This record gives sequence, C-alpha cells and structure tokens, in this order.
Amino acid sequence: MAARFNIASYFIDRHLIEGAGGRTALLHHEGSTSYADLAALVNRAGNVLLDLGVARGDRVLLILSDSVEFVACWYAAQKIGAVTAEGYTFLPAKDYAHFLSYTEADVVIVDTVALAAVREACSLGRTPKHLLVLGTDDTELRAGQGANELPLSTALAQASDQLDPAPTTVDDVAIWKFTTGSTGAPKACVHTAGAPLASYETYAKSVLGIRSDDRVIAVPKLFFGYARDLVALYPFAVGAAGILFPERSTPELLFELIARHRATILVNVPTMMSAMLASPALADADLSSLRLCTSAGEALPADLLRAWQNRIGVDVIDGVGSSEAYHIYLSQRPGEATPGDVGTPVPGYRARVVDDDGNEVPTGQVGVLEVSGPTIAREYYRDPVKSAHTFRGDTVHTGDLFSVDDRGHYHHHGRADDLLKVGGIWVAPSEIEHCLIGHQDVVECGVIGHAEEGLVRPRAYVVLREGASTTEDELISYAQERLAGHKRPRDVRFVEELPRTSNGKLDRRALTAFEETS
Repeated sequence: MAARFNIASYFIDRHLIEGAGGRTALLHHEGSTSYADLAALVNRAGNVLLDLGVARGDRVLLILSDSVEFVACWYAAQKIGAVTAEGYTFLPAKDYAHFLSYTEADVVIVDTVALAAVREACSLGRTPKHLLVLGTDDTELRAGQGANELPLSTALAQASDQLDPAPTTVDDVAIWKFTTGSTGAPKACVHTAGAPLASYETYAKSVLGIRSDDRVIAVPKLFFGYARDLVALYPFAVGAAGILFPERSTPELLFELIARHRATILVNVPTMMSAMLASPALADADLSSLRLCTSAGEALPADLLRAWQNRIGVDVIDGVGSSEAYHIYLSQRPGEATPGDVGTPVPGYRARVVDDDGNEVPTGQVGVLEVSGPTIAREYYRDPVKSAHTFRGDTVHTGDLFSVDDRGHYHHHGRADDLLKVGGIWVAPSEIEHCLIGHQDVVECGVIGHAEEGLVRPRAYVVLREGASTTEDELISYAQERLAGHKRPRDVRFVEELPRTSNGKLDRRALTAFEETS
C-alpha cells in the first residue's frame, strides 16, 4: 500500500505544526508573507475549489503571473487532491485553446494579463465551467463577459481558512509538467505526489544544499516547473523563502531585487547570464548576498561560464533536467564547476549514453542520453505511442546527445533532432552557438540550417550587445579560428531578439519560419 503523503501538508502545514508559522515564506513588492498566512490562504483557496466542484484527480489550470495567489492556489489544488497544470500568461488565444481542451479543467484560474486571450480561447473551443479571475471585482466582470467568471479575491474572502488535507499518497497523480512545445503542441508529463519530495531530497538537498536562511529568486516565471520548484517548493522544505515579482525579468530588475531582498540563490538561464554580463548596470549592482546560481533550460557555453566566474565570481551550478524527469538529473556541484560539462548524475539517478541499438557507447563517443531515477513521469497524457518511445519504467529516453569523459563528467551536444548534415558530417548547432556566444559582443545566438544550392549550410542569427559594431565577417572569422571548417557559419544575420518558447528556450521552429520568410 502506497505511503500517505500530501504535498501541501509537507511543504506548508508542517511549519505551523512545528511552531514555525511566523517564518517568512514569500517576499514580494507588498512586503512578505509568513507560512501561517500562506497556509490560511491555501485553505481558503482549497475551499473555493471544493465549492466549485473540484474533486480528487480533477485538473486545475493556472494561468497566473507570479504572485502569492499563484502559490496559494497551486498548493490548494494539491491539498484537496487535485492535479495542477500551468500556462504562461503571454500566449495567444489559440495556445490557450489547446490548454483548455487538453487539460479538460473545469476550473481555470487566470489574471487580467491573460484574461482577454483566455476569453477568446473559450470562444474557439472548450469553455471551462468556472473561470476564477484575479485582479478584478464583480462590477468589472459584469462589464466583461461570461457567466462562468468569478472574482478570485471575493471568493477567497468569503471562504473558510480551515481545511483538512485529502488523504493522498505518494503514488497519486498530482502534477502535470508540460514540455516546451518546441517540437509540437505542449504535452503533459504526468507526475505523482512523491516526485517533488524525491526531487527535493536528491537535488535541492543533496546537490544545492539548500538552507533555512536561503532566499531564492528566479529568472523564469513560476509556470515553468524549474522556477516554481526552486522558488516555492524546495525552499519550503526547510523553512526558507522565495522571492516573487510579476514583471518580466530584466538584468536591471534582477539587480535591484537581489539587493533589496538579499537573495542568496539566483535561479538563472544562460540567456539571462549573458544579458546580465552585457548590462551597464552590472557595474553598480550589489550581488554580495548571492552564494550560488543555478543554470538550466539550455546548454551553458563554456566561455559564458568563464566570463561569469571572472566578472561576478558567484558559483554557477549548471544542470540538465526535463519535464519528463520532473527536474534536474545531471548537475555540477558547488565549488567544482568546470566550464564545458554538466557534471555527473544527481544522487539517486543513473545515466547512460547509448547508440541506436541501446548499447552504451565508449568514453568520449556521442550518443543519446537515457536517465533512470525516482521522478520519471508515468506518461505523456493520452499519447501512448510517444509515451512508449520515451518512457520505459523508471527510465526516460531523452533524445539529447551527450558524451562522457574519462572523469565520468557528461558533455551536452544538442538535440538529436536539431543536428545539421553539413558536407556529409553531422553538426550540432549548439556547438556553433556556444562558440559565437564566447565573442565579447554577442549576447545571444541561434543557428539553423540554410539551404544553398541544394546543400545545407549553418546560418547564425545573432543579437549584439548595445553599442557593439562587430561585423558579419569578423564573427565568421572568429568562428573559423575556433571550429572545424565545415562547422563555421557561412553567413550571420543580426537581429534584435531571438524567438523563444514560453519556457525561454530558443524556438528553432520559429527561427526556421523566420528564415523561410526572410
């Protein structure tokens, strides 16, 4: 029989039972929220969901900007035994229509940022029974549209702050983590209630050494599991605090918030690391409170890590994870980060680099990564064919290309489906991107294949730092000095920004579409 476990009871209510309800759980623009205040709000939100008919196993879809209400509603769904799914707040209506139909959620919680697009999505397909809206009152909703719309603030104020947790177990389905959608419509990776606890123990506790005095701030927003877990889940296991802000992340805002809240852990991505290094505001930034940064979501170029170490000097713990495996499964270790690799398996996980036949490849040879561990998803929801290809018991076939060096450290070589065949030789676009990002004037770079007289040639799209005057020829020469001849980009296009998925990863499909119309 599966062990009894409720996510909200462990990560929130436990602190009240242990007499630590007065500790700060969340820091934000309005001040701070204690564990006791958060627990009361969780209970109110849970009672609202129950009153609307949400039952154990039902999906609750959150389309919210980062806020205390986001955190409370997420835990409320967990406390009553529902299943949480999240969407980004800056998507077009057609994408929300996919989420509404796919999740079949009868209750959707949305704020005013996404409300108009969600309303339009409802007109395109499935309409949820209830739309809880944050940031409006009854008058504003009546002036809008939809008899199914209710103001969240009113509902919370009228609800009881007492709520018993549902008798859930570690094996109950509890969390949907969506894939990035970079190769098609986002799919839900179905996870059990035991996954976040196992991930905390193996990664946050064993690798990061998260502490009760930590204050964690993230570049990505909470809808992205990488950020939510590190800001509003792992810290709660030890009574630490997460830092929330609804605005889009910029270097200048991050510098301000890190200094204001004395953040100790910065949850970062390589794109923002590069932007922070290029920002003129870095010269006056107070980052003295930081004890470490994490990096994930995309590969961290070696030259970028070196530049960060030289200019900022804060440990960067690079890691590789996925929605399919819940969180990070390969990681560097504090004080041991070496540019160019992503470290070793997180305790509790096993990794193999295999060939097309599933045989482990020799040291130094590139193959596809397979990972086994305690947090592998059960399936892609309602996609048995893709699930059978990707999930094999406690093992996930990642589709990522890796090699292992003679120290047992893993090196990332891109996605198998991103490879370009140039002159009859396979080339990973990420290798070219990492090279160009090493140039002092390059902030971002994306490489795709460009057809030229029937042959594939690498083309680089580059974002330069403000005020830079580097030319196309200079960047091509820079790459030619550092890469094999067939790997150098044949031409470089300068752009103001690169297309990215909602999770912040380079959107190669959109870049290819841009290429076809340029």
